[in-house]
Amino acid sequence: NVPGKMTRICVYCASSARIDATYFAATESLARLFVRNRIEIVYGGGAKGLMGKLADTVIEEGGKIKGIMPKFMNEIEWAHKGVSDFELTETMHERKARFLEDVDGLVALPGGSGTLEELLEAITLKRLGKFTKPIVILNTASFYEPLKLMLNKCVQEKFMHPKHLEMWSFVDEPEQVID
Repeated sequence: NVPGKMTRICVYCASSARIDATYFAATESLARLFVRNRIEIVYGGGAKGLMGKLADTVIEEGGKIKGIMPKFMNEIEWAHKGVSDFELTETMHERKARFLEDVDGLVALPGGSGTLEELLEAITLKRLGKFTKPIVILNTASFYEPLKLMLNKCVQEKFMHPKHLEMWSFVDEPEQVID
């Protein structure tokens, strides 16, 4: 869970629009919760999928959201046109670094390879002491159960120390993210 007074949170999530409505509902709930608590969101800047739902809801509710996207993605018109606070980067690496600057925590919603890659990089950076903020994984509809099993297997097989399991938390409901 994201403890204390949070003002800015990075959210990793899917760009796919062909996913179950359950994921959109959880994303909308989380976005409303962040706006109610005056938490600014930093996200990937996309207009579709959970990224689009996140941005649409925050904008509708009058909240603050910042998109960060590499120029090449913007050139193929993936950017959300309604997000006014937008930063374009040269590379994906620069984008990922900017996601984690000046945020009070990180929340991962369900997503594909991009979301997983970003999340695992953040976990690695936390392990190395380069990112020290809370990492919360929203396990909507048990989406992240296989990841939870894999991370536990890493500990069982001694690729990681048991204390490393404390670097993140899994929650099942959007309301638990900021409890």
